[in-house]
Amino acid sequence: MITRKSNFEISRMRKAGEIVARILSRVVLAIDVGIFTKELDELAEAAIREFGVKSAFKGYQGFPACLCISVNDQVVHGIPGPCKLKSGDIVGLDFGVAYEGYYGDAAVTVGVGKVATEHQRLMEVTKEALWKGLAKARAGNRLSDISRAVQKHVQKNKFSVVRDFVGHGIGQSMHEEPQIPNYVPVFGLSYDPVLKPGMTLAIEPMVNAGTYKVKVNPNDHWTVTTADGSYSAHFEHTVLVTEDEPEILTRVSELEGEAEGLVSW
Repeated sequence: MITRKSNFEISRMRKAGEIVARILSRVVLAIDVGIFTKELDELAEAAIREFGVKSAFKGYQGFPACLCISVNDQVVHGIPGPCKLKSGDIVGLDFGVAYEGYYGDAAVTVGVGKVATEHQRLMEVTKEALWKGLAKARAGNRLSDISRAVQKHVQKNKFSVVRDFVGHGIGQSMHEEPQIPNYVPVFGLSYDPVLKPGMTLAIEPMVNAGTYKVKVNPNDHWTVTTADGSYSAHFEHTVLVTEDEPEILTRVSELEGEAEGLVSW
């Protein structure tokens, strides 16, 4: 069942989303050649304590960190550790918190130093695909309108959409109904509800430069990589469906962000 949030719940989710955006922005600004992914996770964990919130990821089904950090051919769920970033890397950062029992979730992919033109384009197209999907998160549309918008933009640009991992509803739980695929199968989605005001969704395209196929690391059982070793990018926002324009919950206002030197995506 898809839950529609009350004004009380939405206020909590706005705050959770704002905190996610602020902390993730700090991590983005810390990325540089030579930094270890473990250091980025430590930065996020310190900020979590500062804001007095709970990590959405650490301890979730045994995940050992606050940030998922996925580098180059890693698609999602990369574990921070002794990996030292180098020029040319692209780094996916997936992060979430719970504020007074309500969750926010977002992801961004950034380049390190001088990034190859193809990989820069991969990041740009994935970000654009996110915003194409977000624009369809309007009352009266169907879930498949989001999926189709993402898929169409990605494939038009000759990249591929990951099919084994999807977006999701979000609220009092990190993962709620519905699942939100980033593509539409030939015969349509098996579950394709009409979107209604008060629904909160985490829309997150994962896009590969090569094949859409992926594999899970058999040793850590978390890290997902592309099957062919091609690079992958990941962008995500938590969004509120309204009667009008969708409201992005994991973003601070442009003016506020500029004043505080924050990064937005």
